[in-house]
Amino acid sequence: MMSVKEYALDVNRTVNEILRKCQELGITAEEDYMLTEDEIVELDNAQFDDEELDEMVDDLAEAYVKKEKINQENSIAKKKNKKKNVEVINNQNILADKKKEMYKNKSKLKSNETEIDENVVLYKESMSVKEFAERLNVDSREIVKKLFALGIMANVNNSIDFDNASLIAMDYDKELKNEEVTNIANFEEYEVKDDAKDLVERPPVVTIMGHVDHGKTTLLDTIRKSNVAGGEAGGITQAISAYQIVYKNKPITFIDTPGHAAFTEMRARGASITDIVIIIVAADDGVMPQTREAIDHAKAAGVPIMVAVNKIDKPGANPDRVMQELTECGLVPDNWGGDTIFTNISALNGTGIDELLDNILLIAEMNEYKANPNRYAMGTVIESKLDKQVGPVCTILINNGTLRLGDPIVVGTSYGKVRTLKNDRNEEITMAPPSMPVSITGLNDIPEAGDKFMAFESEKQARSIGEERKTQQRLKDHKASEAVTLDDLFSKISDGLKEINVIIKADVNGSSEAVKNSLEKIEVEDVRVKVIRSSVGAITESDIVLAKASDAIIIGFNVRPTSNIRDYAKEQGVDIRLYNIIYKVVEEMESAMKGMLDPVYIEKVTGTAEVRQLFKFSKVGTIAGSYITDGVIKRDAKARIIRDGIVIYDGDINSIQREKDTVKEVKKGLECGITIENFNDIKVGDVIEGYEMVEQDR
Repeated sequence: MMSVKEYALDVNRTVNEILRKCQELGITAEEDYMLTEDEIVELDNAQFDDEELDEMVDDLAEAYVKKEKINQENSIAKKKNKKKNVEVINNQNILADKKKEMYKNKSKLKSNETEIDENVVLYKESMSVKEFAERLNVDSREIVKKLFALGIMANVNNSIDFDNASLIAMDYDKELKNEEVTNIANFEEYEVKDDAKDLVERPPVVTIMGHVDHGKTTLLDTIRKSNVAGGEAGGITQAISAYQIVYKNKPITFIDTPGHAAFTEMRARGASITDIVIIIVAADDGVMPQTREAIDHAKAAGVPIMVAVNKIDKPGANPDRVMQELTECGLVPDNWGGDTIFTNISALNGTGIDELLDNILLIAEMNEYKANPNRYAMGTVIESKLDKQVGPVCTILINNGTLRLGDPIVVGTSYGKVRTLKNDRNEEITMAPPSMPVSITGLNDIPEAGDKFMAFESEKQARSIGEERKTQQRLKDHKASEAVTLDDLFSKISDGLKEINVIIKADVNGSSEAVKNSLEKIEVEDVRVKVIRSSVGAITESDIVLAKASDAIIIGFNVRPTSNIRDYAKEQGVDIRLYNIIYKVVEEMESAMKGMLDPVYIEKVTGTAEVRQLFKFSKVGTIAGSYITDGVIKRDAKARIIRDGIVIYDGDINSIQREKDTVKEVKKGLECGITIENFNDIKVGDVIEGYEMVEQDR
């Protein structure tokens, strides 16, 4: 007798095979079951399936091979990880060494805060004669006498303006400076002085703008892939919307702005983020409305403009036509005797890219862009976002100085310490020199694009200045914007304004040109009108943004802003003036410049209605079935018919009918029938704007 297990070993079979065969023979058995002599004989005579055995052997062999392969892969992975860990440790050691070196040199950095010279007197807004005398350290009666000699009757409690205070300060060999400019908390206006010997060449900062489908993105990608900093080719992670390339051993910084409106929005916040603007135009498409807008925004920024004529390899490409159209926009090619550099390129296949980069370096060399790397950094925010893991992440451009890891920093109204510093390839670095775009973390709040920043010597100073700026911002938010308006134009001119920026929007091209030519001929006391944009169509949000950034007045000729645009202009403090007679535009502008504006009737919009249905009767004419969308439409008011933002008729309301009754007025949310005197060409979708003239003194 022997057990099933022993029998299996004896016949070189598995226990499971023997148990399965026992079951087939009707023998109830388990692993330790003792087989009888008869049962052993039965099993000896039974036929076993050798195929099954072969399959099992194959399975075991396959499992063994898999196991060996896994062991081998694990071994390779361990070696790789070990190597990677060594690299990480080495990188950390290099970073640590760089940090030690950085902090060793930190004491040599020049502070941005400059000492006020004893010969400088600080002036604050609305300063009284008494306060000025105290700061000048003289008797206030002396100041009153000097003002009298200048033909100004004033007592000690009257305020003294900057110009007169400056003249009097010169009598005492003192220089007058605005207090805001000498307070480092207002670092947008703060004067940072660098010695010429400390200045070194810095990379130029370039922004590319143009019509949406003219190849801006393709050009940026082609430049980045073919000229990546450090010589890498493609496959690079662009972590931020700005990057640096190296061409002929010279770095160039490119800012990828989301559009010219955003570019100007940032400029409206006082941000000078670019040295050179490239206007890109498709050779097969020519100058488009957005191209003209981009040119207006670039001109208003006052920076050198280059033109890249793209898609020259496409059928129908006509670079000469593009040059002609851009000449009409005021960009005359250098080979036509102008001062704008034109380059023919194909962003898709790389034609002309090297020539374009050569021209960028040429302009940079001519303009000598310089900065002092041995001072605490200052610059501008390009973009910012909130990351759930690390908090506010901010992309900034260093304008001057060097930003170092761990530097206390104030950005807009937020502050903190630079916790991480990464370049455009998402690599951790310890310091960023001038014109370098970097991504930082460590701020207590999210700043806005266009905000200025400055690094400081101590965390305490940064926190104090950050809090002071936050308080100033709250006060500013409560005050109305101080944009240029026609009413206060004369006082602005008296304060030193020598150029009045104007944006013209008209119903037709002939009108816009006529208004532009008439305004540019006005010259009062060496002050001239500068038209920064003249185009056809309704007043848009883009016009408001440009006017805000350029301190411009918007003149609408035979066009009407929507209620939303009107509200946005009011919010931004932009003055919109509407006319339908050219000599009135010229007359008012000239009078405003002379400070002689007469009391006028101003227009008050009472309400708007949308035409939804038309009813035509031979005796009455066309009745506009309308829905009142805003305010009140009155029977005795004037009305203008607006179609697609353009005024097509201006006249009087003849009658208003509500159901079967003739009514005096209809309020918002109600429907009515309106007839306009001497006008029947109304269409569904037209807007009827009711208004009345109200007398008002200036």
